[in-house]
Amino acid sequence: MATRRGLRRRRTGRKRLIVAGAIAAVGLVAGTGFTVQSAVATQARIDATTALTESTGLDHEQLGVYSTIAEARAIDTAADTLTVANATLAAVDGKVDSSGLAASVASLGDFQTLPIDSLVDLTAQTRAEIEKAAAAAAEYDRVRAEEAAAAAQALAAGNTPDGARATARSLAAAKYGWGDAQFQCLDQLWQKESGWSYTAYNASSGATGIPQSLPGSKMATAGADWETNATTQVTWGLDYIARGYGTPCSAWSHSQSVNWY
Repeated sequence: MATRRGLRRRRTGRKRLIVAGAIAAVGLVAGTGFTVQSAVATQARIDATTALTESTGLDHEQLGVYSTIAEARAIDTAADTLTVANATLAAVDGKVDSSGLAASVASLGDFQTLPIDSLVDLTAQTRAEIEKAAAAAAEYDRVRAEEAAAAAQALAAGNTPDGARATARSLAAAKYGWGDAQFQCLDQLWQKESGWSYTAYNASSGATGIPQSLPGSKMATAGADWETNATTQVTWGLDYIARGYGTPCSAWSHSQSVNWY
């Protein structure tokens, strides 16, 4: 008899607990949706932390330490990236369009206060823009180097006597309308004066270059490179003949008469 009464008491106790739990659950749901969602979110975080702990063998405190270290490294990487980005901007200035890199630098400027996910993404984006700008600048430098080499080669070829003659023939015809007859006079005149050498110099008079300009600095009106560029000297010499004698043959006749022109 006592046993049956004890059993009924235990069953009644269980029912009360179940009812109490149900009432509590109803109250939780009926209270606010935020409470339920907050509880679910909290549990999700707990579950995620538990799963990560079980997979790594680290407890909650250790995971926090590693998270702090990762964040610090992300900030350091962002700072280093900004340093490289600014140096790259300075290096490519005037060579290529670096607006994309400049925009990335501006976005990463507040790296110390950015959320970690945004920080990592913006750092990666900035590094990509650095590589892009550097590659474009390298191509720019390559093209300019090729152009400089071609110009140097052309200058060297034009500075030979034959090269200077070819330049003079072309300019005489194109700018002054002087044909082969006039060029023959010009060829004889400057052969006598300098041997068509752009480095010719008369120590006694100071006359300089292919046309024997006196002084040589007069040829600066045709170009600042008058000392090293036969084309500049030829350009000045043809203008000098046109203004002073009208044609190369007239200048040549004068030179034959008085030994200068």
